[in-house]
Amino acid sequence: MYEPIRTKSVHRMADDDRNAFPHRSREEELDIQLAGHLAALLAVTDELGDPEAGELIARQVARLRGAPPARHAGLSGSAASDLHRRAHALAGRALVVAASRADTAAAILAAERMDAHTAALAGDSLAGAGAP
Repeated sequence: MYEPIRTKSVHRMADDDRNAFPHRSREEELDIQLAGHLAALLAVTDELGDPEAGELIARQVARLRGAPPARHAGLSGSAASDLHRRAHALAGRALVVAASRADTAAAILAAERMDAHTAALAGDSLAGAGAP
């Protein structure tokens, strides 16, 4: 025969109190995601040496987090074209999340940064194509 269970179950029942621990709303989760994408974009922007764009991004991160962001301190040593591609991808992710949470200011900033990095990449390819 089987021995009876002598310890309490570690699993929760479906009807347990759902307020036993705090939950974040969808908007709070999207704020956290957007702030993370923008903070990563800020790090790449700082590495590219664009202080004006960096300040605009830092303001958005501060608005979302309620505190100023930590600024990028080290350099990755990546080529400028690689940094522009990474920044473009990060701005694209930020744009998707900003659109999802209907944050017009962040969406406009992300779209402008995508355009700037697209133009920088196009300029790099034109400069490379003109070389003998």
